[in-house]
Amino acid sequence: MPDQTLYEQLGGKKAIDAAVDLFYERILADDRIRHFFTGVDMPRQKGKQRAFLAMVFGGPVDYSGKDLRDGHAHLAGLNDTHFDAVLEHLGGTLRALGVKGELVDQVLSIAESTRSDVLQR
Repeated sequence: MPDQTLYEQLGGKKAIDAAVDLFYERILADDRIRHFFTGVDMPRQKGKQRAFLAMVFGGPVDYSGKDLRDGHAHLAGLNDTHFDAVLEHLGGTLRALGVKGELVDQVLSIAESTRSDVLQR
């Protein structure tokens, strides 16, 4: 199915919704990174994440939030260890949902490409 977008290959809206829910369960259970979400409106955060991922993966473009650099600028102390933990949970989430290895690799590659912006480099 090479003419399908990554969004479609992953399973579309239903799959992205499930992935975001499980991803944040994992994030909020992780002592290394959950403190970054203290006081965050999680339903709103999940909605922004769903829209962002849909856009990045070639699905509907409903994202109107900040770019990654501006959106993470307020997170004092955010570093590579934290970023690596997020990648770990993203990959684990997708694998737990039965996503094929090559698609997980594509998603993780896209996420890795954002490291410099997220970490303000």
